[in-house]
Amino acid sequence: MDFITNFIMLFTESAPFLLAGMFIAGAINQLVPKKWIESTLGKSNSVVTAAFIGAPLPLCSCSVIPVAMGIRRSGASKASTASFLVSTPETGVDSIGVTYALMGPLMAIARPISAILSAIMAGSLIALFGSKINKNQINNSKSADTQNNDTSEKAISSCCHKKTAKPKSLFDKVKASFVFGYGQLLRDFMVWFLIGIFFAAVVTTFVPENFLTQYGQGVFAMLVIVLISVPMYICATASTPLAVGLLLSGITPGAALVFMLTGPATNIATLMVIKNELGKRELALYLIAVVVSAVSCGLLLDYLFDVFQWKLQLTHGDHSDMVGALYQASAIILAGLILFQLQKRYLKIPYKSTH
Repeated sequence: MDFITNFIMLFTESAPFLLAGMFIAGAINQLVPKKWIESTLGKSNSVVTAAFIGAPLPLCSCSVIPVAMGIRRSGASKASTASFLVSTPETGVDSIGVTYALMGPLMAIARPISAILSAIMAGSLIALFGSKINKNQINNSKSADTQNNDTSEKAISSCCHKKTAKPKSLFDKVKASFVFGYGQLLRDFMVWFLIGIFFAAVVTTFVPENFLTQYGQGVFAMLVIVLISVPMYICATASTPLAVGLLLSGITPGAALVFMLTGPATNIATLMVIKNELGKRELALYLIAVVVSAVSCGLLLDYLFDVFQWKLQLTHGDHSDMVGALYQASAIILAGLILFQLQKRYLKIPYKSTH
């Protein structure tokens, strides 16, 4: 019963922030034209621009791949593309909301700042030490991209679902915002989000708070977290409750930050795209930048927590606020949306012709 109670409370505490984040994500998806993104991240633009543009965008580890491929093939530099690939999946309006709900304002501030710094470092390393290509190579690459476009589109649609046509009227834009935020975006991370809540509830219920204290501090602990998180496929939103579970088991805030940065940015699918689109050297530089920047930000965060005696505001002990109507209504709505998307994805009955 304690486990069920903890699961429900964690879910309820996340619900209003997650619903708000998905709404904002849907609005951004409709109000920010992708053509503008592609033109802004052209060759003359810096990695800083790419990092700041990518940070708030509502793109998960899966859906960022086709966008990154598009901006690269539209003329964006390797450095800008890499910067975009780091900052976009590491943070976003939805994940910041969940971070604030489960960890408090300090982590909600530290996460996007660290993601932007990590992205700038990745882009800068590739700009300085990445391989150079000539115009003939670019033309050959574009020709190959054209021949393989159909195959890529099929792969992308199977992973991140087909995109709908851009609506023209205000009503259609509002409708499409809801469809994207509470439909496609929710489908992209809902399973991992539930797994993360489950894991956090398990740790809250069964693992003593000081269990990992002897292993949860310093560079060694962060490198262990890197080894665990690099091969994982998890989005920024779903990584948050998992990080809460790790915090409850005794790791430091800096180690939790390392997990939330490296997990979303280094899944196998993203790494393969970097290898194919940017090159092997760029892949190595990308990994070095993500790991070094994440560990550096983690160590700095732990230092600040120690010096200023900051305290995390983890939502796992007192659940008295959960009697509020807003939280309860949000939890019911979110649960209904998830159940609808689950049955739509896994229990869909194929159409049978009557003829």
